Amino acid sequence: MNRFDGRRVLITGAGSGIGQATVRRVLAEGGTVVGADIAEPGLAATRALAEADGTADRLTTLTVDIGDEASVVAAVARATGLLGGLDVLVNAAGILRSEHTDRTGLDLWNTVLRVNLTGTFLMTREALPELLASGRGVVVNFSSTSATFAHPYMSAYAASKGGVQSFTHAIAVEYAKQGLRAVSVAPGSISSGMTDASGASGQNRGPGLPADADMSLYAKLTPALQSGNAYNFAGPETVAGVIAMLASDDGAFVTGTEVRVDGGTHA
Repeated sequence: MNRFDGRRVLITGAGSGIGQATVRRVLAEGGTVVGADIAEPGLAATRALAEADGTADRLTTLTVDIGDEASVVAAVARATGLLGGLDVLVNAAGILRSEHTDRTGLDLWNTVLRVNLTGTFLMTREALPELLASGRGVVVNFSSTSATFAHPYMSAYAASKGGVQSFTHAIAVEYAKQGLRAVSVAPGSISSGMTDASGASGQNRGPGLPADADMSLYAKLTPALQSGNAYNFAGPETVAGVIAMLASDDGAFVTGTEVRVDGGTHA
């Protein structure tokens, strides 16, 4: 199934986790991809996987700090120049930082919002002219189950993802008559570098949560569907498949909404 034949796709967070899995999925379905990330070793790993898959001839990688305006402006210009335009933007890059809210410093708060919310805005703003010119542009943003369900110690992260969700609704209506679709995915109970570090499954505190975190508060965060790994979390390829549907013509009548991918954790 080559749903992305002739499609030009820019994916951030391409060096690991869901972003990396999405690069592989879109390439497997015929797309031409620029994968962007702040971490060069991660991008090298993504390229190695594409080479093993036999799809590396349609992959270009570049570095970007999505929280830095100048970096985003340069990266999007470079990416769209290489691709000769743009049909799909996937804003998968993001960070998770956890702390008691009463101990959350302004630096931590600003860092999380700068990357997750402002970074999504900057990437989208810079990509919009080419997405609109394509006549069938798609923006896939990353919200989170944290945006609408209680995840303790993650107030900054939840606020950033709630902002992404609202931002997505706004641009979906603003540009609908110009052929643009904008959707969010809201992953939860997905194994990635971000979630494994946070220990958010409730089975392992992990380095991401405060040392004195009350793990009983995570008792309800258990997937209804079992995946068989240590956390009972699904792999990042699970979300990549949903993104591929939303960004392709199979999602042609889906816009201005979010799709939760959490194995029933919040059913």
